[in-house]
Amino acid sequence: MTRDTVPDVVFKTRVRDESVGGDNPFRWQDRSSKDIFGGRRVVLFALPGAFTPTCSSTHLPGYEEHYDRIRALGVDEVICLSVNDAFVMFQWGKHLGAKKVFLLPDGNGDFTRQMGMLVKKENVGFGPRSWRYSMVVDDGKIEKMFVEPGFSDNAGSDPFEVSDAGTMLAYLESVKK
Repeated sequence: MTRDTVPDVVFKTRVRDESVGGDNPFRWQDRSSKDIFGGRRVVLFALPGAFTPTCSSTHLPGYEEHYDRIRALGVDEVICLSVNDAFVMFQWGKHLGAKKVFLLPDGNGDFTRQMGMLVKKENVGFGPRSWRYSMVVDDGKIEKMFVEPGFSDNAGSDPFEVSDAGTMLAYLESVKK
């Protein structure tokens, strides 16, 4: 499925709210696709799961490391999306020390499904997850998308060749405005 624009969905995120109290001082905050992508140029990369090997050792850390360079090339925000809930995404970011990249939970997989990127990963016990990809989105319009090869349900491998920060940087430098 090829799309020209990002799907219109509501993401269930959480924000710190000291009035809540306790060990988990957060409240739910709905954020729409328009809130996230409207009027801005965003780099989004999607991966199969928080706390998984490649996602934790290379994918998110690469974007975190190159965040400032990506932003300097005309990008307003860098977002990591996964089909995980907001609490898992928060703890994963905390565990990795990710402070720059925004971790966006797609807990129900609504965005991923409508992007045509939801795959079954039952062969590794994950259930439905995102295929690995990255894209540049300009005011809701998909400018460029990098999809890892071999897209399929229950793929025997987890390719990581084109959705990395290096590929994204090369693209952004080639179209620098």
